[in-house]
Amino acid sequence: MLRGAAAAAAAVPLAGTTAGSAFASSPAAGAGGHGAGGHGTAGLGPNVLVFDPSMGDAAIQAQIDAVFAVQESNQFGTERYALAFKPGTYNVEINVGFYTHVLGLGSSPEDVVINGHVTVDAQWFDGNGTQDFWRAAENLTIVPPDGLERWAVAQAGPMRRVHVKGDMILMPSPPGNGWSSGGFLADSVVDGRIDSGSQQQWLSRNDTIGSWTGANWNMVFVGVQGAPATSFPTPPYTTVDRTPVIREKPFLTVDRRGAYHVFVPALRRDSTGTSWAGGPAAGHSIPLTEFHVARPGDSAASINAALARGKHLLLTPGIYPLSAPLRITRPGTVVLGLGLATLQAVKGNSLIEVADVDDVSVAGVILEAASARSRVLLRVGDGRTRRSHAHRPTALFDVFPRIGGAVPGGTDVSIRIDSNDVIVDHVWAWRADHGLDGTVGWSVNPAGVGFLVDGDRVTAYGLFVEHHQNYEVLWNGNHGRTYFFQNEHPYDVPTQSAWRHGDTNGFAAYKVGDHVTEHHAWGLGSYAYFNLDADIYTDRAYEVPDTPGVVFTSLMTVCLNGAGGGGILHCINDTGDPVENGFGTYSMKSYSNGVGTV
Repeated sequence: MLRGAAAAAAAVPLAGTTAGSAFASSPAAGAGGHGAGGHGTAGLGPNVLVFDPSMGDAAIQAQIDAVFAVQESNQFGTERYALAFKPGTYNVEINVGFYTHVLGLGSSPEDVVINGHVTVDAQWFDGNGTQDFWRAAENLTIVPPDGLERWAVAQAGPMRRVHVKGDMILMPSPPGNGWSSGGFLADSVVDGRIDSGSQQQWLSRNDTIGSWTGANWNMVFVGVQGAPATSFPTPPYTTVDRTPVIREKPFLTVDRRGAYHVFVPALRRDSTGTSWAGGPAAGHSIPLTEFHVARPGDSAASINAALARGKHLLLTPGIYPLSAPLRITRPGTVVLGLGLATLQAVKGNSLIEVADVDDVSVAGVILEAASARSRVLLRVGDGRTRRSHAHRPTALFDVFPRIGGAVPGGTDVSIRIDSNDVIVDHVWAWRADHGLDGTVGWSVNPAGVGFLVDGDRVTAYGLFVEHHQNYEVLWNGNHGRTYFFQNEHPYDVPTQSAWRHGDTNGFAAYKVGDHVTEHHAWGLGSYAYFNLDADIYTDRAYEVPDTPGVVFTSLMTVCLNGAGGGGILHCINDTGDPVENGFGTYSMKSYSNGVGTV
């Protein structure tokens, strides 16, 4: 989004704070180092604060407030926290800052009740919510005392498996004070009305809501009970009645004996509403004793040795500099991050390599390029194959590649998927457009393709890819499906010749390979904001083969250049009006076989 000239100034981290230093001596911090699967915090380290109702609301509130004081404006800081609540009822107010993961530890969202708000706002940035990144809430019931829950997020701010007993608003306070730029809601119930307010785009998947009001550019609903009917572009609602194939993100639980487990929800097909509406969700539970519980400082070699012994992997909050990739070779392996755990590629290496096997889960991680050029940050499979994983697909949840912003670095590809049947459930691949000094620039944080798919039958829900210097999405596999896409072209293109290939100006934000015979996508938005006054143009936002099996539904473009020059000349292929030389939007209801409907 157009995030404002003050972005870089607002990105300075708080000084003088060491991760966990304020909390390591507190009873909830778990510094005692209990073994995995035991009581306390199961050896999860000082940055996982586990709360029990017996601690008292005032003591719990003090620790929540202390975390927020560090994390409210700490956009590119090194601190990471998980605030975990054992089953029970709490009368607390939870403000959720950067790199803060709020989670209930029950088997159902109803097991942890927060009589208070779980809030994302934007007062740290003068009420502008377009930089409210990298935070999460899941597996809770929220009972706001005034009946209104506020979740004014931007990208990488998922809310999952939550029951809101009231209304919910998705913009900063007071109303009208600033844009928000998210977001993602899944497997959740909101009893009342959701008001999108200033949200620019949103994906709701497998939710049950009382009603929805508000829209700006691109609001998408998949498998949502209570969703508004499709009316794109006025208002820009796109509704798909059923979710074709999904399994929900794995989550941490604790049983009555104090033993920790990770629950892995089962695969669902043609679903609506939540996985837990009819009682306990289907799936299986894995004791934490079967996990390697990693802490910052663990090497790739030590983690890979544990994976080779058959362990799953739990990444506790923090930053993990890695000089080699984590290699996932065993079917059914779960890799679960807490507190926006961040893996850094420090030797030009990849970070996670998943073999062409069944049923792997990778969830809740930031993948950061921290060296001159990695070939790829995350890869699933290794080359094209005919092997089917339809009955036990691998899935990615809340995976956030980041190039620049906190540290300089580069990558050729952020995420590459070669395996078939993979499910992608919320990714934000971000080449930074702002950040700390020395971390952002055309040659400082180079990034080629954001999301590359060579596998067949890959399904993506909530695909956010921004500012890469080649195709943002390049989809070569057949029978692919995308439900919601959001994109911005790179801001910092220095010259038109630097943003050109062959006779084509720029690169399409979403390109379907020329040989593909079937591909479907719903609810796509691509935006241009070129900030160097260099009069930069992109010939087309979307580029697809003109064949009956390739269908795009509800697609739009936006120019955010203000009074400056440049923009997007065509929406899809050579069809659709330009958006250029100032603010403008263009919408198309559908496109297939060379024909667009407006």
